[in-house]
Amino acid sequence: MKKFIKSMVFTVAASTTLMAATVSAEQKIGIVDIQGVMQQLPQTAKMVESLQAEFKDAGDAIKKLEDDIKYNQEKKARDSALMTQQEISALDNKLAGLIATYREQGQALQQKSQARQNEESTKVLALVKQAIDNIASKEDFDMVVRSETVVFALPKYDISKQVVEQVSKIK
Repeated sequence: MKKFIKSMVFTVAASTTLMAATVSAEQKIGIVDIQGVMQQLPQTAKMVESLQAEFKDAGDAIKKLEDDIKYNQEKKARDSALMTQQEISALDNKLAGLIATYREQGQALQQKSQARQNEESTKVLALVKQAIDNIASKEDFDMVVRSETVVFALPKYDISKQVVEQVSKIK
């Protein structure tokens, strides 16, 4: 009886292994390097340029605040020995106000630019997803996964170049 059970367990294990190997051999799985694709797309470069132009004035205002803070800090360090306590206090108050404004405007700019970047990246990622879907259906892939999740794959399953080519054609 024990021999029979052992042989049944062995048979089930062997058949399961064979079935798994057969199923995996029938699947065609592609890989794509999303980050690499995004870096190569002309749409991404255009997005970066437009965002830089959009936030240029706000960035210039932040830069001016930085320069004002630096100038006043240097003035305090250089001239504090010649200044009255009242002048030093006024300069400290001015510096504190500039620093508070800098932090407030810097944080607001960072949040706005991050939100816009996410918004624009989502549009480009939608194009990438559409290209991946088209390529997967044309080449009969059962599944396409990110290259970051794959330990090893043959280069013939990497569709990243095809995705870049297809998305680059879209204006």
